[in-house]
Amino acid sequence: MNASVDTVGNTPLIAARFIKEIGRGKEGARSLSRADACAMYTAMLEGRVSDLELGAILLAMRIKGESVEEIAGFLDAAEASFERLHAPHEEFAPIVIPSYNGSRKMANLTPLLALLLAKAGAPVLVHGVLHDPGRVTTAEIFHSLGLPVSGSVQAAEKEFAQGLPVFMPTEALAPRMAHLLSLRQILGVRNSTHTLVKIMQPFAQPALRLVSYTHPEYLAMLSEYFSSAAPVERGDAFLMRGTEGETVANAKRAQQIEWFHQHARTILVEKQGPVDELPTLPEESDAQTTAAWIKQALDGQQPVPGPIAEQVEHCLRASRELRRRA
Repeated sequence: MNASVDTVGNTPLIAARFIKEIGRGKEGARSLSRADACAMYTAMLEGRVSDLELGAILLAMRIKGESVEEIAGFLDAAEASFERLHAPHEEFAPIVIPSYNGSRKMANLTPLLALLLAKAGAPVLVHGVLHDPGRVTTAEIFHSLGLPVSGSVQAAEKEFAQGLPVFMPTEALAPRMAHLLSLRQILGVRNSTHTLVKIMQPFAQPALRLVSYTHPEYLAMLSEYFSSAAPVERGDAFLMRGTEGETVANAKRAQQIEWFHQHARTILVEKQGPVDELPTLPEESDAQTTAAWIKQALDGQQPVPGPIAEQVEHCLRASRELRRRA
């Protein structure tokens, strides 16, 4: 970390030297080192950056785009800002499913994925937003299924012990990051934190992260991050194109899924071509209809779509292998 940067106490961060590097537009901007990115984002999380400078940083990064070193430094700071979870040390390493998009058109089957994994014995953490206007969130479907929303680390750990999939709102899991997410309502655009919450690893032990992307440039950046900069001791990651932004496999047509383990990259699932017959899915995408259909799928009254069943198998195998290595 740069010695000239204040990183402790309440000392305000003088951000001009960072803004000078990142604020020269998409072509002229330069990227920060991992240490400087960590120092800057730490100050942002701690509220030690003025509103004017914070707005400048967020918009500059939005225009420039994050480099691998910057996203690595940001994530170093982010994961140091909240209390980490502990899952039972049994057959499986914990599995992390971010859920920040929900669905507009297709039924959101992220809860089905989480329940199938938990039913097999894996500790499963789903984290994300409770509500999103115009979308059906995973939290809303959890509520319709009668599953609790965990408001603390202690509550989440009790639910792991009971074999339940855990849903934690970002406000409960990582409150300082939740604040930076909320600035979208003021600025009107997303910021780097929207990427960070989808790749963070909230456990003290190694875990398997399910990560999705929506834009091709993020595929390149995240692939490089997990291939070179991600701390291997924090676990593995699956990377795939999002299903309306969610990390559950598309029930109609499987996406490519890549597994990053100890910086090695393996293609687990190839992108599926056009199919002649579509699976049976919920007739509507609202939370109540989706929850009722998920219950039927868990009871064997509806077939689990093939791409999701395959995703579950890969998750369990990688999670078991990760637990064995730990």
